Amino acid sequence: MRWQGRRESGNVEDRRGGGFGGGKLAAGGGFGVLAVIVIALLTGQDPSALLGGGGGGPPAQETEHEAALKRFVGVVLADTEDVWNAVFRQNGATYREPQLVLYRDGVRSGCGAADASVGPFYCPADGKVYLDLSFFEELRSRFGAPGDFAAAYVIAHEVGHHVQHLLGATERVARARGTEDQNRMSVRLELQADFYAGLWAHHAQRSKDILEQGDLEEALRAAAAIGDDRLQKSTRGTVRPDSFTHGTSEQRARWFRRGFETGDMRQGDTFSPAYEDL
Repeated sequence: MRWQGRRESGNVEDRRGGGFGGGKLAAGGGFGVLAVIVIALLTGQDPSALLGGGGGGPPAQETEHEAALKRFVGVVLADTEDVWNAVFRQNGATYREPQLVLYRDGVRSGCGAADASVGPFYCPADGKVYLDLSFFEELRSRFGAPGDFAAAYVIAHEVGHHVQHLLGATERVARARGTEDQNRMSVRLELQADFYAGLWAHHAQRSKDILEQGDLEEALRAAAAIGDDRLQKSTRGTVRPDSFTHGTSEQRARWFRRGFETGDMRQGDTFSPAYEDL
């Protein structure tokens, strides 16, 4: 991915130098998983009660590699800002840019406290994306999805959840909590975020020529690596479709590709009856 030397977002909040604090831990299990927890928060709990402190600034012993990763995150976030500002403007709306919080080991958010095992997540209660930079190594070693564009896909997916929050999709899924449709609606939410990540890549490539050879394959590999079927098979040895919350490997890769190939918001309504089979 061509990213060096380009604009970095001013919406990166670095909390790696701060403490974790106390509070309830959010469940872990792969990036995007807090979308399910957020549903609970949106349907009755007061997220402000869970807000906490957290220091600011990078750690004193920041390595050169970490500094480069921070710059990379800032550039990718800036690219998402450029794309989504333009897309919203074309549709007569105003995009509200999210903040991206870098943390180490643990963090407090508007959705509660979480540790790094949760993976990257978006919290609609405070409109922020949360990321421990160590996840990028986990993406390579645990999920077998190396590469800078695989990492960019992760960020774009979480920003996709922010877009969903602005457009009302997150609240729509929240209303399904406690019903037999809860898991099915969660899958649709995650697949739409994959579509939005692909849509970002489409427009970023057209406007900035960001892709290098093999980049698209990196993103598709990352999307497939965290499909419910693959994760369940590797951790449990069995696959239970009725418990899926994010979609299969094939679905996740397919919806990312759909966003990348079309670049058209109208093609990504995963909640439409037209996509009953997804």
